[in-house]
Amino acid sequence: MGAALLSAGAALAPAGTAAASTATQSRHKVDYVALGDSYASAPLVPTQVDATCLRSSQNYPSLVAQSRSATLTDVSCSGATTADMTGPQSDGVPAQLDALDRGTDLVTVTIGGNDIGFSTVLGTCAQLTAGNPAGSPCQSHYAGTGADQITDAVARTAPKVAQVLRGIHHRAPHARVVVVGYPDLFPEDGAGCTSSKVPLAAGDFAWLRDKEKELNAMLARQARHGGAEYVNTYAPTVGHDLCKPTGERWIETFAPETPAAPVHPNATGESAMATAVQGVLTRHG
Repeated sequence: MGAALLSAGAALAPAGTAAASTATQSRHKVDYVALGDSYASAPLVPTQVDATCLRSSQNYPSLVAQSRSATLTDVSCSGATTADMTGPQSDGVPAQLDALDRGTDLVTVTIGGNDIGFSTVLGTCAQLTAGNPAGSPCQSHYAGTGADQITDAVARTAPKVAQVLRGIHHRAPHARVVVVGYPDLFPEDGAGCTSSKVPLAAGDFAWLRDKEKELNAMLARQARHGGAEYVNTYAPTVGHDLCKPTGERWIETFAPETPAAPVHPNATGESAMATAVQGVLTRHG
């Protein structure tokens, strides 16, 4: 009966009132806050607008904000972990969740890669390659004893991501929350490539690919259980990994030829991530 009363009341409302309400809604700009690590901030991608966080004006949050005519507060920062959502980073960058309030309409977050130490893992892999370039020395280093250290790190990061999502909902209770996954870094077929710019052993490509998939799968689960949506940026970037030639490569090598951080999206990669985010935002309202 309450719904019927509301419907009747709407029918009796003066036309001018309804028109004014519609006009007010149309004038409202979405208050969008972007959180996350370097895959959100886009280090070295032109144009850099924050030297401390290595944040680009062409990162995926900026592109999404432009396409939706949203008001963007971008606090994504290179090197961020889940701990930096609620506390300042070591360089004095404020806690990222401080950017949220009850007026926030949309939140995107890319986080978790630094919690599992993926950059350190890649550095270790590169160092081990020289000793066994045709084998899988990195996999042996991290998983040779039976327990896979990276799989364990992903599992330990899951509750941290869940806590971040709870914190977002608490500070921005009316916001639409979107977890943005990581793009495809390594060849999907696991074949790898031989290049001085990609110093990885032949047998480690498939293992590294699978570790990234485990990270993304964990993020998708936490989004689903944490009242958030998940954006799969992996699938639409397959075929544009760090082994592809310039022009086809959306993820740069260990020695980038296009302005971007090593093993990070270049401008085209960030644009692809933005398109994936836009697809979810549009498809689900």
